[in-house]
Amino acid sequence: MPQVARSVLSLLLGVAFLMLGNGALSTLIGLRLAGTESGAVAVGLITAAFYTGLTGGSLFAHRVITRVGHIRAFAAFASVLSAAALSHALFAAVPLWTALRLAEGFCMAGLYICIESWLNGTANNETRGQILSLYMVTLYAASAVGQQLLQLDDEAGVRIFMLIAILLTLALVPVALTRTTPPTLPNVESYGLRRLYEASPLGVVGVFISGTVTGSIYGLAPVFGAASGFGVSGTALFMSTLILGGVALQWPLGRLSDRFDRRAVIIGLSAALALVSVGMILADGSGRQETLLLVAPLFGGLAFTLYPVCAAHTNDHAGPDNVVSVSGGLILANSVGAIIGPPLASAAMGFAGPEALFGFIAAGAGSATLYGLWRTRMRPPPPAEAQASFRPLPQTTPTVTPLDPLGPPRPELAAGD
Repeated sequence: MPQVARSVLSLLLGVAFLMLGNGALSTLIGLRLAGTESGAVAVGLITAAFYTGLTGGSLFAHRVITRVGHIRAFAAFASVLSAAALSHALFAAVPLWTALRLAEGFCMAGLYICIESWLNGTANNETRGQILSLYMVTLYAASAVGQQLLQLDDEAGVRIFMLIAILLTLALVPVALTRTTPPTLPNVESYGLRRLYEASPLGVVGVFISGTVTGSIYGLAPVFGAASGFGVSGTALFMSTLILGGVALQWPLGRLSDRFDRRAVIIGLSAALALVSVGMILADGSGRQETLLLVAPLFGGLAFTLYPVCAAHTNDHAGPDNVVSVSGGLILANSVGAIIGPPLASAAMGFAGPEALFGFIAAGAGSATLYGLWRTRMRPPPPAEAQASFRPLPQTTPTVTPLDPLGPPRPELAAGD
C-alpha cells in the first residue's frame, strides 16, 4: 500500500485540495442563503444547478480533455472553478449563484474525469482496488475536514471565499508538477436507463432515490443546521459527522449484504433510514443539539450506503463483464436523482419548516422500502455464487468505474507492466 500511495500521491493531493475547497463552498452557500427571504427554495435550486452541471460535465467534459490534454484541461477547469468560487463574494444574487454553481458542477466533473482517468492509467489488476480505496478516503476525509474551514469566516464575508479559491487553485500545483504520464481516456459506455431497469429494477430505483437523498443532504442540511440554531461552528461539525458517518458504515453494511439476499439488506437499510430520519425530526423538536449530533453519524451512514449496496445488487444481475458500463449508468441515474431531489426537499422545507428535510428523506426511503418488498415477490434472488463481493464506489463520474476491482481483467495492465 505505501508504494501504491506514492505512485498516486500527487493526484491525491490535488483531490484533497479540491474537496477541501468544494466541500466548504457547498455548505457555505447553504449558510449564506439560510437567513434570506428565499431561503431553502433558493438553496434547492442552486444545488440542482450544481448537479446539473456535474451531470453535463460527466457527459461532455471529456471533449475538452481529448482536445488539449489532461494537464491543460485540469488547469482550465481548476482556474474557472476557482474564479467562480471567488465570484460568489461579489453579491449574493440567486441568479448569479445559480449560474456559478452550474459552471462549478461542470468544472468539478471535468476535474474528476482528469483525476480518475489518470488513476485508471496508473492502476493494474493488482493495485486498482487499493487505489480506489485511497481515492475514496481522500474524497470523503477532505470533504469532512473542509467543513471546518467555515469557522474561519469573517463578518465581511469575503475572507472565506478567498480561502476556498486559494485551495482550489492549489489543486493545480501537484497535478501540474506530476511526472506521471497522462493516460488516454477510458471508454466507458454506460447502460441506458431502460436496459438498467430491465436488469435490476430495485437497483435503479434505489440509486435514483439515493441521489435525491444525498443531493438534498449536501445542499440543504446546512440550511437545517442554521435554522436549528447550530451557528457556523455547529453546522460545520454537523456536516462533518454526517459525511464521516457515511464513510464509516459503508464497509460493514456492505459486507452484511454479501452474506444475505442483497434485496433484504436494501429493504432493511431503507426502512432504517426512514426511521432514523423521523428520529432526526424528533431530536430537533426536543431542542437538544447534542442528540442531533449523536444521531447524525448513523443517519449519514445509512444515507450514503444506500447507493453502493444498490449498485452491487445491480451488478449481481448484470454480471462481472458489465461492471464498468453498469456502474457508469448507475452514477448517471444517481445524478438525475440529485438534480430532482433538492428542489423538492426545499419546497417541503418552505412549506413545513426546516425539519421537513428529514420528512422528505423519510418519504423517499419509505418508498424504496415498499418498492423493495414488492420486488421480492416478482422474482427470486440470484444464486449465492452469482453474488459478487461488495465494493463501494464514489458517486463522482462514470470514469471512476474501471477502478472497480470486481470488473473484468485488464490484460494490458498486467502485473509487472
